[in-house]
Amino acid sequence: MATAAFVEFSLVVRRQSNFLNPSHLLQPHTHRSLLSLTIPKLKSAALSFTQSQGFGCAIERQQCKEQERGDFVVTSAVRELTGSLTSAQGHRFAIVVARFNDLITKKLLEGALNTFKSYSVREEDIDVVWVSGSFEIGVVAQQLAKSSKYQSILCIGAVIRGDTSHYDAVVNAATSGVLSAGLNSGTPCIFGVLTCDTLEQAFNRAGGKAGNKGAEAALTAIEMASLFEHHLKPLQ
Repeated sequence: MATAAFVEFSLVVRRQSNFLNPSHLLQPHTHRSLLSLTIPKLKSAALSFTQSQGFGCAIERQQCKEQERGDFVVTSAVRELTGSLTSAQGHRFAIVVARFNDLITKKLLEGALNTFKSYSVREEDIDVVWVSGSFEIGVVAQQLAKSSKYQSILCIGAVIRGDTSHYDAVVNAATSGVLSAGLNSGTPCIFGVLTCDTLEQAFNRAGGKAGNKGAEAALTAIEMASLFEHHLKPLQ
C-alpha cells in the first residue's frame, strides 16, 4: 500500500499601507498568516513554497531521489519462467563456425567447447559445422535448427573492420541471418559473432583480458535450451 508524507505550509500576504499616507514609508512591512494547509507530498517530487519579495508565494518544483527501486512486487500470482544453468546433460547443440579469421574463431570455439564440457554436455551431443565466413552462418544455422535435432544453435564468427564498407555489409548480414534462423525455426540461435574495429580487440575477446565471448555464448545457449525445453516447448 502506497504511503503519503505530508508537508505543512502557510500562505502570507503583506499588509499594504495607505498610499495616501506618506507615513507608510517609515513603517516596516508586516506579514500576517492567513491560513495553514496540509497537503500530500508526492513520492516522485517535492513542492517547496518560498515567500516572494513582492507577490506572495512562489511554487518551485524539485525532483527528489527515488527511495525504492520499483513498485513491482513478485507475488504468488506471478509466474516466472527461467532457464537453468545447473546442467545441460542430455541436450544436443550445434556450433556453426566461420573459417574466416580462424585465429580468432578457433579460440572462440575452444571456449565454447570447454563451457559445454563443464556443464555435462557430452562430446557426442555436439556437432561443429564449419562455413566459409560469417556471411554464410545464417543459412546453415537455419537448416540445422529446422532439423529439430538440437536444443540450441551457437553461431561463432569474427568480423574485423577494414578500409571499405564490406565490414558493414557482412555484420548486417550475419546479425539478421542468425536472428532470422531462430525466428523461422523456433530453435534458439545464439549470436556469437565478434564485430571489432581491430584485431587486438578481437583477441581480447577471444580469451584475452575481455574474456572469451565463445564461452559466454555457450552459457547463453545452455540457458535458452533449458528455457525452451522446460517452459516454451508447447508453444512451438
